[in-house]
Amino acid sequence: MNVRTTIDYKAIVDHLTTAVVLVNADLTVHYMNSSCENLFEMSLLRILHQPITQLISLRESHIDLEQTLHKTLQSGQPYTHREAVLNVGLKDRSVDYTVSLFNPIAAVPSAPLLLIEFQPIDRLLRISKEELLDQQHQIARQLIRGVAHEIKNPLAGIRGATQLLARKIKDTRIHEYTDIIINEVDRLKALADTMLGSRQLPHYESINIHEPLERVRTLILSQTNNQIPVQRDYDLSLPDVIADRDQLIQVILNISVNAIQSMTENQDFFAQTQHQPQLIFRTRIQRQVTIHGVNHRSAIRIDIEDNGPGIPAELLESIFYPMVTGRAKGTGLGLSIAQNIMRQHQGMIECHSEVGRTIFSIYFIWENKS
Repeated sequence: MNVRTTIDYKAIVDHLTTAVVLVNADLTVHYMNSSCENLFEMSLLRILHQPITQLISLRESHIDLEQTLHKTLQSGQPYTHREAVLNVGLKDRSVDYTVSLFNPIAAVPSAPLLLIEFQPIDRLLRISKEELLDQQHQIARQLIRGVAHEIKNPLAGIRGATQLLARKIKDTRIHEYTDIIINEVDRLKALADTMLGSRQLPHYESINIHEPLERVRTLILSQTNNQIPVQRDYDLSLPDVIADRDQLIQVILNISVNAIQSMTENQDFFAQTQHQPQLIFRTRIQRQVTIHGVNHRSAIRIDIEDNGPGIPAELLESIFYPMVTGRAKGTGLGLSIAQNIMRQHQGMIECHSEVGRTIFSIYFIWENKS
């Protein structure tokens, strides 16, 4: 391979958006383009002539990468691995990758090279998952609203009949029981109203995102008697957002109260870890975020993070559904209401949870609001 050929193919490959790495016959890195550097968060100078296994780490333990690469070298037959999961730093990346023999000039004998092309599919998988969850959430919400509407009519009849019964019975000892019935009916009616949700349209106005955060922070410190600190990690350069002030406060408060209650109800966890419960409010600009299937160049992100025991894995995919809760005393409506409010604001809420760290991220597409 002459020098001119080397320069030509590198110049072409380096301008591809596809992540490409060339591998020598001894399975060391020969070259990778800038897209591959971005994918693996590693420079070519750092990995050049190093074993390919130092660059590519597959989460699938049953796949022997070196063996499959050797087979392609020997047979010359390309192969593709769909939805492979790469360990990149502290996070996983989902990709499709193809391995094939590479010879820029077939007529010129040269040592064989392997060409590995990576197509990140995280965004596609996320869009598909988000669309499915959104559809399921809407179906569940319509069902809950229908049930709540049907419940309210008989509740009104029970309450009225109980009041008439109390008036006709002179025995005051019986009034104790009729009062219980009326109070429980009122509680169920309030729950049904919550399930139906607010019928008022959002009142949009320009607000500083940190104002509702500070409002909620003050409420939490007051309710917990300053026993649970709320740390602030704000980017004060963020632009204003167009939102309903009261609804945004409700979103932040619903998530924060859930976190506080989870930490308060799991004191044994903190006794074992010897940590103190804490909440963190964080604001950032998020680049290249997909919301409801649309990719946006930037968004405002609010993180509400706690250091509690985390959300069980079996609940994580459904915590925004109505009536789904991991707490014994929870109603399962707070997060559903919060997510519905964010949908009205063309935003969304995501959750990532592990033991000792749970983060609810609220996204606003501020540049598209008017």
